[in-house]
Amino acid sequence: MKYIALWFTVMMLVASGNVWAKFEPVTVEVVDDRGYELPLYPVAAERDESRNYLQAIQGERYGLKIRNNTAKRIGVVVAVDGRNIISGKPSYLKHHERMYILNPHQTQVYEGWRTGKNQVNRFYFSSEDHSYAAAWDDYSAMGTIAVAVFDQKPVYHQPQYQSRKGTAKSRARHKGDAGTGFGEESYSPSRVVEFEPQRHVEYTSLIKYEWRESLCQKGIISCHREQYSRHNRIWDSERYAPYPNWRRRH
Repeated sequence: MKYIALWFTVMMLVASGNVWAKFEPVTVEVVDDRGYELPLYPVAAERDESRNYLQAIQGERYGLKIRNNTAKRIGVVVAVDGRNIISGKPSYLKHHERMYILNPHQTQVYEGWRTGKNQVNRFYFSSEDHSYAAAWDDYSAMGTIAVAVFDQKPVYHQPQYQSRKGTAKSRARHKGDAGTGFGEESYSPSRVVEFEPQRHVEYTSLIKYEWRESLCQKGIISCHREQYSRHNRIWDSERYAPYPNWRRRH
């Protein structure tokens, strides 16, 4: 079985005095092409997972910045819209799927669908119908970014892949959902490494990305009407004078 991870200079985390209520083996951020983190809106989750909402912006390229917070080597199965970003196949976040490998305290940005040993095709926010998953008629997990963490088995190892770049069943279509498109090629070389994952998932990070209007309707973000509609207080005013409140009581 062959897995992939990105090779780069290891970044060590500086110990701080902060005490986390819940230790997260990995930190997952969605970043734009300038490296800025897009804001996440956390929701309640189980102890061994995190759940966040994210506002998608039509046409914007993005990358997944994953940091290994542990002192051990881990494997991460990464799925976007329900498809494994290395193999392109439907993902169920299992140990036998293609995965990236992160060294202790390593941070790496994954920028697209892996289409070859030395290249990926960029992630970007698209309409549902123009998403990579839609090309396979798969709408089963649209608008979802999932990262499943697997520990390494302590004894037996077998050859896997490592990259060198530094830094289901379909449901009925619901028009208007956000998806991730298959963008332009980007250089991302890889090499073989050894890693044998445990069978069970250690931790899962889930991010649900949606258009701003949808997040407003769900109350995930606070939106004033004038921010996302074209209401005009003069043009859309009532045509006739309404009865005053005291008159309506008679």
